[in-house]
Amino acid sequence: MKDLYIKKIASILGVRDWQVENTVQLFDDGATVPFISRYRKERTGSLDEVAIAQIKHLSEDFGRMEKRKQTILETIEAAGALTGELARAIEECVEENVLEDLYLPFKPKRRTRATAAREAGYEPLADLLWNNRCNDPLRDASKFADPEAALAGARDIIAERISETPAIREAMRQIFRTRRIVTRKSRNAPADKADKYRSYFDYSEPLAHIAPHRLLAILRACDEGVLSIGLDCDEEKCCKKIYYEFCQEHRYPPKAAAEQIMMAVEDSFGRLLEPSISSEIIREAKQKADIESIRIFGDNLRQLLLAAPVGQKRTLAIDPGFRTGCKVVCLDAEGNLLHHEAIFPHPPVNDKVKAITAVSSMIAQYGIEVIAIGNGTASRETEEFIKRVPKPAGVKVFTVSEDGASIYSASEVAREEFPEYDVTVRGAVSIGRRLMDPLAELVKIDPKSLGVGQYQYDVDQTALRNKLDDVVESCVNSVGVNLNTASRHLLAYVSGIGPALAENIVEYRRVNGAYTSREQLLKVKRLGASAYQQCAGFLRIRGAENPLDNSAVHPESYHIVDKMAASLGVGAEALVGNAELCSKIRPEDFVEKDFGLPTINDILKELVKPGRDPREAAREFEFAADVHTIEDLKSGMKLPGIVTNITAFGAFVDIGIKQNGLIHVSQMSLAGRRVDDPSKVLKLHQQIMVTVLSVDLDRQRIALRLLQ
Repeated sequence: MKDLYIKKIASILGVRDWQVENTVQLFDDGATVPFISRYRKERTGSLDEVAIAQIKHLSEDFGRMEKRKQTILETIEAAGALTGELARAIEECVEENVLEDLYLPFKPKRRTRATAAREAGYEPLADLLWNNRCNDPLRDASKFADPEAALAGARDIIAERISETPAIREAMRQIFRTRRIVTRKSRNAPADKADKYRSYFDYSEPLAHIAPHRLLAILRACDEGVLSIGLDCDEEKCCKKIYYEFCQEHRYPPKAAAEQIMMAVEDSFGRLLEPSISSEIIREAKQKADIESIRIFGDNLRQLLLAAPVGQKRTLAIDPGFRTGCKVVCLDAEGNLLHHEAIFPHPPVNDKVKAITAVSSMIAQYGIEVIAIGNGTASRETEEFIKRVPKPAGVKVFTVSEDGASIYSASEVAREEFPEYDVTVRGAVSIGRRLMDPLAELVKIDPKSLGVGQYQYDVDQTALRNKLDDVVESCVNSVGVNLNTASRHLLAYVSGIGPALAENIVEYRRVNGAYTSREQLLKVKRLGASAYQQCAGFLRIRGAENPLDNSAVHPESYHIVDKMAASLGVGAEALVGNAELCSKIRPEDFVEKDFGLPTINDILKELVKPGRDPREAAREFEFAADVHTIEDLKSGMKLPGIVTNITAFGAFVDIGIKQNGLIHVSQMSLAGRRVDDPSKVLKLHQQIMVTVLSVDLDRQRIALRLLQ
């Protein structure tokens, strides 16, 4: 990658050039973000995952820019207009809008008024005016059959030149970025859509200060034909700036010529510059809004994927329902389906006795340790029913989010896993597996179906997909994957593997039995040394021949552990999980050429707690017993709740009824200080206490305040 791109990335991220250069080289060598951040800290200066992922995406963006430059240079050269100065300006450019400004005068375009004027032979007259060699415009134009038409054509040519001048375009950008966005209700706004955007009728706010969610809402309203938008630029001031700062040679021409230039400036601004620059600046603002919304989505997804698991426990899972009954499944500790049936403890059937008998029998027969209840329709009623079912001591009951469960149950993945069962059984299985290991189950579902974002269908879909893929990959690799139980869907997110190798890994396991060492991966079809290097440290083998195979210590570092053990006169296995022995090791004594202190310290941390799971343990939760519908709510009530979604403007909270309540950001505080980012205070699925501020029965809205 060119030095100018390296320097630009380093400037954007506030890091050193060499850190960017080394990271880009690692990507060129086939390394992944998780591998680089965990096992190549010496090369990157211990950059974190976020910075490394940003370097990856920025380097890809600049790679695309480099290809764009080559296309532009070839196009201009083919037109015979490429000069050495222009070529250097293009080659040294690192800003996309500057690059496009340089290309604009030479860019093939549809027929314009200036094109027609040139064809009519008016360009020499335009040159006279532009170069201040025209004392009497009408006299010079009289050489043409229609002098007025000639002057109009000359102005069209000048107007286009002005609109294609990079310095003028950049000056207008600077002005437009400081202006207010203004909205108007469209004359033909669809009545069925207009009401939800009513607060944005005749709306105005500085573009630089508008919250991302408000801008995205306004732009969605525009797409739906409800609103029209623009920027409130002062046309007179803009035209004067263009004339006096960028047409300096025309400041003191003959009055008649000056008038022609000013007319061209006004035409250029109103017809060409204002529409173009306004659209560009609004797109720029949307890109920033997209970035913020995608960041929030990514943060929420990370919290969801890293939600507390109960682990490998025999689970009874219930997908609740009224008329259609509750679908119940029993799973073994590995999540395999053992049994399923439907019970009808709620209206209209109300067969509670039979349902209690059935559940009690299943708990006893399958040795159930935990119960998972979906949080959809009839969830509270089912939770209360389960409380009345006799259970062995220690059996805990959890409520599990159903978001995306219906998507999974109808998906190709679910049909492949359970071809003989219908969607209701698949959905209940998914609920149970989510409790056991949210990460392993949720990777099977499109993140956009999990209900944890805002305006996810309005933002840049490529950027969103890249972010979500980064988050899923990061979560999977930070937790680590059990090589002998992981599905191909989970394995596909492991560093260096992907879908095809994941299939081969599972197939090898099916044919040859459980893996007993990491080295066996090298026997997997098409899994070579490079892929092995990338993935080995993130795969775990319980009960492996080498205990380090169940840790995050990379096989390339096993020899260092052997040296550590030898220095203490013990075998390497004696160090695993032995904090006392590990404390006797001096990290600096084991530094090697490619393994510096950051890596040695990571090895020691892992030896103390091998294969540690960064996730918290799952906790039981109960909603308020006297609240079942929105009609039960009263202002001032203090209630337990679970955070279901976090946005830029607040957080939605499940308080045990059909409607979620909203804690607006203004109703949060951190150590008595005002909060501007809800994610600084709350996490997805966090258990909290709230106060009911107000209840709007007509609009079915609940306003809450966070209790510290």
